[in-house]
Amino acid sequence: MEASPFLSASQSGRLKEIQLSTDTIVEQQTAGPGTGTAAPQVAGVGRRGQAQETVILETSGLTKRFKGMVAVDDLNLTVRTGEVLGFLGPNGAGKSTTVGMILGLIRPSNGTVRIAGQDLASNAPLVSENIGAIIENPAFYPYMSGRDNLRAHAMAVGNIPDARIDSLLDLVNLSERARHKYKTYSLGMKQRLGIASTLLTDPALVILDEPTNGLDPAGQREIRAIIPRLADQGHGVLLASHMLHEVEQVSDRVIIVRRGKLITEGSVDDLLRRGGYIEIAVPGHDPELAQKAIRPIQHVEQVTIENGKLYVVAPEDIGSALNRALVEQGIYASSIMPKHSTLEDLFLELTDEEVVPA
Repeated sequence: MEASPFLSASQSGRLKEIQLSTDTIVEQQTAGPGTGTAAPQVAGVGRRGQAQETVILETSGLTKRFKGMVAVDDLNLTVRTGEVLGFLGPNGAGKSTTVGMILGLIRPSNGTVRIAGQDLASNAPLVSENIGAIIENPAFYPYMSGRDNLRAHAMAVGNIPDARIDSLLDLVNLSERARHKYKTYSLGMKQRLGIASTLLTDPALVILDEPTNGLDPAGQREIRAIIPRLADQGHGVLLASHMLHEVEQVSDRVIIVRRGKLITEGSVDDLLRRGGYIEIAVPGHDPELAQKAIRPIQHVEQVTIENGKLYVVAPEDIGSALNRALVEQGIYASSIMPKHSTLEDLFLELTDEEVVPA
């Protein structure tokens, strides 16, 4: 059953729809205009070369306990404008609870949430002024077109020109279906319209909680194509998901949580290199002699032999040194190939969880 938006003049230019259940938080918010609050400046460059300058979200020691159970345990994270932070963890890891605390829907047991450099606990309007969020399924009028639904949301937040609506429909690839009724949209189209609604007021931070949940592969691909564009336009994006393939493809940085606790973080490229190795094939030569030749090389941590091939734990840029050492011993490799681990490998290693297929 479709939920209808509730518009109230007393909201003073903000549209917020909140549904809470025991298992999930469903919230859609179109943020009001920003206040220009100064935030910490941190220079950086993302995977696609986009600028990452302003820390828009920072949590410190964030903790939430429910009747003796620790759902979130001393969590520290930051999101900068211009980056996608993948917030990865198995179901029940505390991702939705964390998002609820960031949005001011759940009171932390300990710790702080700072938005645009200010403490959320003493300034609740920070959420509506800086954040656009889509969690689970967005709610719209089923009998209205996609464009008219965005207009209704725009009326609630005020001073949003039609040109902005048209540009957002183009961003989420709904321009050709903008005049069609919402009830005729596929689940993926509804999700994309929800993303457009969160961007009406150009929020500094966009929060997406499991945005591809329940979508078919085509719908998942459409959402994945949109997420990097948000960062390229200067938004910070917090992407909470348990879909490894999704996070690996679109994120600049990743944090992995298990049972509410941060267990690792870093850029996607750095995390993937952690489990990397170099595979060397030396057909026609004794692999044990090859092993002895390359063990003394600087930065080589380990050399093992399996099925006649050598597997070297070392930085991938020492391939020429490996080849030189082998040639000096009269050993000629047919291939020296760097191999990278996947985010799935790292996730399994750190969480001991079964992976949900992408």
